[in-house]
Amino acid sequence: MRLTRVLDFRPDQGWNFVDLAPTLLINRSDLDATGLVQPGSRVSYRMLFAGPRKAVEGFKAGLETSLPENVTLRDIEDTNPQIRSAMDRSGRFLNLASLVSVLLAAIAVAMAARRYSHRHRDRVALFKCLGAPQSVILRSSLLQLLLLALAGSIIGIAVGYAAQAGLAWLLRDLISDHLPRPGWSPVLLGIITSVSILAGFALPDLLRMGKTPPLRVLRHDIGPPPLRYGISGLAAIAAVAGLLWWMVRDASLVTGILLGAAVTFAALGAAGALLVRLLQGFRGAAGVAWRYGLASIARRGRESIVQVVAFGLGLMVLLLLTLVRNDLMASWRASLPEDAPNQFLINIQPWEVDAMREFLRERGIDAPPFTPLVRARLTEINGQDVSQITFEDPEGENWARRDANLSFRETPQADNRLVAGTWWDADTTRPEVSVEQDFGREMGLELGDELVFDIAGEAVAATVTSFRTVEWDSFRPNFFMVFSPVTLEGFPATYITSLYVPADQQRVVIELMRDFPSVTAIDLDAVLGQVRDVMDKAALAVQAVFVFTLLAGLAVLWAAVQATRDEREYESAMLRTLGASRRRVLAGVASEFLAIGLLAGTLATTGASVAGYFLATRLFELPFQFNLPLALIGPLVGMLFVGLSGLIAARRVTGAPPVRVLRTA
Repeated sequence: MRLTRVLDFRPDQGWNFVDLAPTLLINRSDLDATGLVQPGSRVSYRMLFAGPRKAVEGFKAGLETSLPENVTLRDIEDTNPQIRSAMDRSGRFLNLASLVSVLLAAIAVAMAARRYSHRHRDRVALFKCLGAPQSVILRSSLLQLLLLALAGSIIGIAVGYAAQAGLAWLLRDLISDHLPRPGWSPVLLGIITSVSILAGFALPDLLRMGKTPPLRVLRHDIGPPPLRYGISGLAAIAAVAGLLWWMVRDASLVTGILLGAAVTFAALGAAGALLVRLLQGFRGAAGVAWRYGLASIARRGRESIVQVVAFGLGLMVLLLLTLVRNDLMASWRASLPEDAPNQFLINIQPWEVDAMREFLRERGIDAPPFTPLVRARLTEINGQDVSQITFEDPEGENWARRDANLSFRETPQADNRLVAGTWWDADTTRPEVSVEQDFGREMGLELGDELVFDIAGEAVAATVTSFRTVEWDSFRPNFFMVFSPVTLEGFPATYITSLYVPADQQRVVIELMRDFPSVTAIDLDAVLGQVRDVMDKAALAVQAVFVFTLLAGLAVLWAAVQATRDEREYESAMLRTLGASRRRVLAGVASEFLAIGLLAGTLATTGASVAGYFLATRLFELPFQFNLPLALIGPLVGMLFVGLSGLIAARRVTGAPPVRVLRTA
């Protein structure tokens, strides 16, 4: 055969010793002539499938129930730990952003519906005086909101489709493949989301508005009966819970979001009530503007509490997503730095280790750690022959039936973490073994189990003394089983290592192969390129969704500001009629919103830090680091956002002529 092409990349290339080994690709018709397939040969067959996502998922689901035990079904996430990690975490972030966006939209709808019902009470009372039944009034109002929801859904769907097309065009150099055409499911999801939020958060206020008595035409102090918060709260929770479950089908994530929202809601409500109570009768030495602003908080009472809750939840979500996004990006950068190992060296003989260290040092390349590798086969578990054991997990069954790669170390590897048991002392004389946690579960192992291996015809026993987690996506050698040195040091071993070779020093690899002919170098650049490509695309998706969620948070802040606009307009007209200048009224309103923003920002920062810890450690499996700059900036951000929003709204309120406002009041 003649070598005609160089194979740079395979679509089914994974991250294990078999997948990373050099591949020779020949024509199927030439296979028989090679004589490779004959009795005694180890042959495995691999079939690749591609197609639309739903078709592939349905095909996979059908195969999983009918495949024989010796056949393994894998997808792109199973093949490469780096890609699986990136896709899992980005998928969780997108789900999280979707859920909190729905919560933000629900808060905004609730605030808008509250203002809508306040503004239309007089109209409802007038209609009743003219003989209109309550059912007709309610249907009319509900129809208006449904039309608005439908119009908003259509606009949102159009914006979503346009955003996808725009992003695809902007990122055409990065995304080489054409994105699939979006189906009708996003349209259905958008409409159901808007209607569900409307039913859960706007309907209670509409029902209350419909009960406005006709006497309100003569007495504006008469309003509808109080809202039954238990019923309305259950309706809102049921609507959100059902919608969130339908969107992500992740019970733990939905439960965590709802519990976190409930705790945050209660904490913000209690803090708002405490603020109102402390400010009642406030006669401090502050200036006129501050006295007026703080007195307004106490005077409005319930409305102030609602604003604290709305502002706090909106700010907390924005800060939380910022925290999680930054941690996610940092974890991706840390897991795949620019100097990530791009060469994997195997079959290094013990007497070549020192010479290779010197070879690399002379060429300015940091000498990596060399890991010993011992071939063995598991024969017994607690005195029972493995051939007589039935493993519950097929992966455990497969591992027990083949040769395994073992290693030994004095100390745990940096990217390994003990989760049970203890690591051995450096000078231990006991044969001990540390087992990877998931592998131990597949094999049904427990601490204290006795394992026997056949190594070069000799039986070697060791006791399981610890379990550990392994970062398989670190591009460094890792093993299911690591032994104490005394257990394996006397047996034949080869060494493996991974190192980073800069692009301008690739000739070093050729020189290394020439000086150490028994060593095999495996180039990881293709795998690294694939992983970086997936991570870049996942990061872009995270950034895009974050921007849309940020806009949803800003909508909540604006809805909270507008909730008391009518009352502020009347107050401004009264104060200006009594001689107050527009500037002084603006200063008073700004003082009120700055105080609310400071409280909401402080509580939102605390809530975001607590929620960020649980999300990082439980959902994303990332190390959590307290963000001190956020703790300092968070309250200031709250004051800035809320204060500016209030000031912008107040400028419009105070701009209305007092005579017109008083005539229409």
